[in-house]
Amino acid sequence: MPPPDTIERPIVETVELVKTYGIEPNPVHALAGVSLRVRPGQFVAVMGPSGCGKSTLLNLIGGLDTPTAGRVAIDGIDIASLPDDDLTTLRRRRLGFVFQFFNLIPVLDATENAALPLTLDGAPDAAARAQTWLRQVGLGDRLTHRPDQLSGGQQQRVAVARALATDPALVLADEPTGNLDSASGTEIAELLATVASEWGRAVLMVTHDPRIASYADRLVLMRDGRIVDDLALDGRREAARDAMDRAGML
Repeated sequence: MPPPDTIERPIVETVELVKTYGIEPNPVHALAGVSLRVRPGQFVAVMGPSGCGKSTLLNLIGGLDTPTAGRVAIDGIDIASLPDDDLTTLRRRRLGFVFQFFNLIPVLDATENAALPLTLDGAPDAAARAQTWLRQVGLGDRLTHRPDQLSGGQQQRVAVARALATDPALVLADEPTGNLDSASGTEIAELLATVASEWGRAVLMVTHDPRIASYADRLVLMRDGRIVDDLALDGRREAARDAMDRAGML
């Protein structure tokens, strides 16, 4: 049974989410009825074989794609009901995104990159707020460095600061350690755990690495577009691998 999420209203809820690509007679069912709830301050890792629907789920929750059926609610709002401009505003203000390849702009320094969503939103204190978060993620001495002057782990920290700069309710992380070495990946996993446990944001992370998933407090396993298990993790570095083994995914 999934961990109970009834203490608080969930930040994100999906209900019987379906995503189908192509047409008959050979449609591809990327998601086949996924229902999921994530509450504030929860760090949820999503794992499963390639093609199981993990990234599709993240894209639908982030409003980057539209479902074939079912619904996605952020803060209780069905995002399919929003006009495009309102969806863009919600995505910029209530969601933070962290990607595998950082997606930093090469000609901007760390402050300018982290401030970008605030700048686009017209915030007059964009740089100051960005620098506050850069210091929070351990980059107080790298505020004016461009991406090519930063290590991979430091670039991903800039991306995390950018995701947090707008004070989002939910951070969506798609393979955030996939382009990092083991040590840097561990640091980012620990940072995302802090984002949830100490800074109160919900974090939904897709990963292929069970060691990285073990830093989450909840693990969702997917196969063939469906959730096949949803369980609490106990902090052991082997916990996610053991769960995958039980599910026959190793």
